[in-house]
Amino acid sequence: MSVHQVPPALPARSTAAKMEAAMALGSFAIGTGEFAIMGLMPEIARNLQLSEPQVGHAISAYALGVMVGAPVLAILGAKLLRKHMLLLLMALYAIGNLATAFAPSFGGLVTFRFISGLPHGAYFGIAAVVASSIVPTNQRAGAVARVMMGLTLAMLLGNPVATFLGQSFGWRSAFVLVGAIAVCTVALIWRLVPQPQDEVRSDPRKELQAFRLPQVWMALAIASIGFAGMFTVFSYLAPTMLEVTKVSPEWIPFGLAAFGIGGIIGNIAGGKLFDRFQFRAVGYVLVWSIAVLLFFTVAANSLWSILFGIGLVGTMIALAAPLQIRLMDIAHEAPSLAAASNHAAFNLANALGPWLGGMAITAGLGWTSTGYIGAVTALIGLGIFLMARRMKGGG
Repeated sequence: MSVHQVPPALPARSTAAKMEAAMALGSFAIGTGEFAIMGLMPEIARNLQLSEPQVGHAISAYALGVMVGAPVLAILGAKLLRKHMLLLLMALYAIGNLATAFAPSFGGLVTFRFISGLPHGAYFGIAAVVASSIVPTNQRAGAVARVMMGLTLAMLLGNPVATFLGQSFGWRSAFVLVGAIAVCTVALIWRLVPQPQDEVRSDPRKELQAFRLPQVWMALAIASIGFAGMFTVFSYLAPTMLEVTKVSPEWIPFGLAAFGIGGIIGNIAGGKLFDRFQFRAVGYVLVWSIAVLLFFTVAANSLWSILFGIGLVGTMIALAAPLQIRLMDIAHEAPSLAAASNHAAFNLANALGPWLGGMAITAGLGWTSTGYIGAVTALIGLGIFLMARRMKGGG
C-alpha cells in the first residue's frame, strides 16, 4: 500500500475534522486558562489583598502542576481507553478552574491553580496520539498541529477576552469562562470522538521502559532548553515596549496579538515541516529561532518593527508539533507518556526562559538582552539536536 493511501480503518475526513475540532476546543480552554491569570494579576492581588509577586506564585503552581501531572496521569491512565481519559482530564480541568473562581484566599488560589495544571500535559499528549491515529502516516504532524491550534488561538483571542471579562466583571468571571469552555469540550468529545473497538490499551511498565531511551531525553532537552528563548522574550515584552520602544501601554495588547498571529503561522508551519522533513524539521526551526531572536534585539527600537519582530518570535511555536511526533515515534510503546512529557518539558522552558532573562536584566544588560539570551538557548538546543542526529536512532 502506498503511504499516500488512506488505510480502510481510518475515519472519513469529515469525521476526523470534527474529532480534531472537539479536541482543539480543549486546547483552547487550556491555553486561555494558563495565561489568563497573567493579564489579571493586578485585579487578583487587589481582591485577595496580595502582592503581585504572591500572585506570581499561583502561576508557578500551575506550571508545577503541569510538570507533575503530565507523567503521573499518563502512567496512571495508561490502562484506560483514550476517549475516557480525555473526558476525565478535561473534567478535572473544568473543576480546577471553577474552583479557582471561588478561591477564598491565597492558599486556595495556589492549590487550585496546581490542580488546574495537573491535566494540562496529559490532555495534550493523549489528544496528540488520537489525532495522529485518525490520519495517514504522512499527515500526522499536521493533525497534531490542528489540535494544538486551539492553544495558539487562545493567545490571540482567548486571553484578551478573558482579561477584558475579568477587568469588567471581576477576575473570577474569567475562570468561570474557562471552566464553561472545558465543560463544553467534555460534551463535544463525548459526542464526536468515537471509541475504536480494537484500541490496544497501554502497559504502564512499557510506558516507563521507553524512558530508558537516550533519544527520548534528547528530545525533551531540546524542548526544555531550545524553546526557552521564546519565553525569555515574550515574558518581558510589555516592559520592553514601554522602556525601549517608548510606546504607551495601550499598544501592549497589539504586541500580544502580533505574537498570537505568529504562533498560529508557526503552528501550521511546524506540522507541514515535519510531514515533509521529519526530524530534520526540528533543526530548521531552531536555526530560524536563533535568527528571529537576534532580529528582535534590533527590532525593539521602533513600534512597527517590534510588532513584526515579536510576531516572528511567535513563529517559534513551530517547534512543538515536530517534537511531539518525534517523541511519539521513538517511544512508540509509550506514545501517551512521551507526548505528555513533551508539554512538561515546554513548561520547564516557560520557567527557564523568564528566569534567565530576569538575571540578564537585573545584571544591567538591558531589556533587549532577552533576545541574545534566547538565541543562546536556541543555539544550545541546536547543539543537542545535532548530537541526537549523530547518535544511534537519531533519524
